[in-house]
Amino acid sequence: MKINGTHYRSVWPIGEDAFGIIDQTRLPHELATLTLRNAEAAAHAILTMQTRGAPLIGAVGAYGLALAVREDPSDDNLTKVHDMLAETRPTAINLRWALKRMRDALLNQPREARAALAWKEAAAIADEDVAMSQAIGRNGLKIIRELADKKAGQKKDKTVNILTHCNAGWLATVDYGTALAPIYLAHDDGIPLHVWVDETRPRNQGASLTAFELGSHGVDHTILADNAGGHFMQAGEVDMVIVGTDRVTANGDVANKIGTYLKALAAKDNDVPFYVALPSSTIDWTLDSGRNIPIEERSPDEVLKMAGRLPDGSVTVVEIAAPGSGAANPGFDVTPARLVTGFITERGTCAATPEGLRSLFPK
Repeated sequence: MKINGTHYRSVWPIGEDAFGIIDQTRLPHELATLTLRNAEAAAHAILTMQTRGAPLIGAVGAYGLALAVREDPSDDNLTKVHDMLAETRPTAINLRWALKRMRDALLNQPREARAALAWKEAAAIADEDVAMSQAIGRNGLKIIRELADKKAGQKKDKTVNILTHCNAGWLATVDYGTALAPIYLAHDDGIPLHVWVDETRPRNQGASLTAFELGSHGVDHTILADNAGGHFMQAGEVDMVIVGTDRVTANGDVANKIGTYLKALAAKDNDVPFYVALPSSTIDWTLDSGRNIPIEERSPDEVLKMAGRLPDGSVTVVEIAAPGSGAANPGFDVTPARLVTGFITERGTCAATPEGLRSLFPK
């Protein structure tokens, strides 16, 4: 996507012995990049959320593994680094999917050929992610266009109001995004739309990242406190909800950023369509229920402290909670399939059911 007229991806190769990422912990106040030169640096970037988003950390993990193979192409090192990177984020399935794909592609290859093959495979994972995001955008655009046509036919305000939670745009993928890809294509197609952006406590990925993206692309948007979404649904000011996901189980349950479940409940109560956008690599066929998804517990400091910009332009971290208080901080929750209107994937759209998911993979 473009920022001030310059095209960016969220990860890119630098020669054949390093790769670059955008440091997302510095946004929205500063656009800074990092150069990563080994697998340990990639693991640190994922752990600290300098890079985040289920599809993106898959690509970053793939590049990190490729750098490790360049240093030591042995089977033992390949397995060790694979496992080390996989442990950085337990909920998002794309990371494990990408690492397994890398390992499977390399294990039976001659050691002297592995470095070049690994770099090529990591680049392919990144390029395929862009193509999948574009296809998700095209499939989701059809839904937004139908809503716009329906509103125009009813002689109502033609603006399509979409609510989203967390960040599922190009900063969460290699480019374009999942939940935001249809929004970008609809905006570029001239469909009048407005996006309600959940702030997404405690890390504020909506207020910091999604709002940054939408503003850079010229999309009309308004940031909401997380608890305000239900109010706007009751008022008839939300036409649809689109979110991303870190893992979908075989029965259609959805793991996404904490707070998604509450939005789905509010949408169901107010007859607002609730869509989940994802690449098919996010489907975990090994789990038949969201109850079995491991939920990442993050640092209490994310709840107790917050970063912000001071009047002099400097950025600092301040304490916002009562001194001495503890905090629980689950990173994700699970939205049952019964609350999901449908999935938007690169393979098409489908119902949030086992049969719907299987229909994406016709024999």
